[in-house]
Amino acid sequence: MGAAWFLDQLTDGDVASNQHGWQWCAGCGTDAAPYFRVFNPTTQGQKFDPSGDYIRRWVPELSAATDAHLRTGKRPSGYPPPIVDHGTERAEALRRYRGMR
Repeated sequence: MGAAWFLDQLTDGDVASNQHGWQWCAGCGTDAAPYFRVFNPTTQGQKFDPSGDYIRRWVPELSAATDAHLRTGKRPSGYPPPIVDHGTERAEALRRYRGMR
C-alpha cells in the first residue's frame, strides 16, 4: 500500500525503481548485502535526533526525560524495562544471518 501510494504521488514515477527502493529500505530486497546491519536505537538517536525532539514527540512517556537519559539509552525512573536486550538480540540476529548465507 505504501509503495503504491508513493508511486502515485511522483511526477516521474518508475515502478521498478520505486519497488526496489521500498524493498531496500525494508531490508527485504534482492540486492546483495555485503554485511548485515543491526541498528542500535541509542546510536541512531544520538546521530539523527541529538536534541531528542523526535522521541519526545512520538513517545509521550519520554517527553520529560532528561537529555542524559536519551543520549545514553538509560531509562528514567518508572519507565518500563526493555522488551529485549539489544546486545543479546543483535548477536542472535547475526548468528541467524550467518546461517542463511
